Amino acid sequence: MDGLNKNNLELEIISKESGGFISANRNIFNNIELSDNSKFILNQAIKGTPMIKIGGSYPNLMVVAGVHGNELAPQIAALKLIDKVFDMDLNGTLYIIPFASPKSTMDNSRYFDGIDLNRSTHLPNSITNVILKKAKELNVSAIGDFHSSAPNSNPGREGVFCTQKPCDASFFIADYISKKVGSEKIIYPVAGIPFKGALEDESNLAQIPSVTCEVLSAIGYANERICERSYLQMIAFLEYFGIIDKE
Repeated sequence: MDGLNKNNLELEIISKESGGFISANRNIFNNIELSDNSKFILNQAIKGTPMIKIGGSYPNLMVVAGVHGNELAPQIAALKLIDKVFDMDLNGTLYIIPFASPKSTMDNSRYFDGIDLNRSTHLPNSITNVILKKAKELNVSAIGDFHSSAPNSNPGREGVFCTQKPCDASFFIADYISKKVGSEKIIYPVAGIPFKGALEDESNLAQIPSVTCEVLSAIGYANERICERSYLQMIAFLEYFGIIDKE
């Protein structure tokens, strides 16, 4: 790991191409609760994509936010999740990437240097490709990729994307989150169609069960209610695997 703060929060910079000043985006910074952990993470994000490790047993789960830098609620929710589970006795290990591309978040942009990271996971050395490689290296059991969707866009509603082939576990994860939180389940028969290069799809193609969770929010905007919806999706994802106890 690249660093520890005074709470012994373990953090690794997994891509050094993506660093940015999150605080420069006031739309997100004004909604972040500045705990010791979040301050540490924001400072480290200047160097690149931060990955936080919490726990030390199996299974291993990965939570990702900020693949699109202007989808703010999941990134805020991921910081809240870190503070929530940090002192818990987890039934496994949790890897959280709250800002996949800090530079994109700083710029309040969907893109990283003109690239849509959720269409480029299959491309060598893209940030999402690095994330997937890290998941494989860590023998991750499943990936939850958390986004927001604007009205009149795709999907334009709160939902959980999943696929049935080649990794049907994706469907069952989504089914649990949908029933627990009330997010619509959005099913695609085969991974990679129509979303080639999406982190979820490429993970499922690699036999790492994955879902994409969306909350409804204007792009580049967040409020407490929207962040709470994303946070509840994350909690349900952890519950499905028993990392935390079901409420």
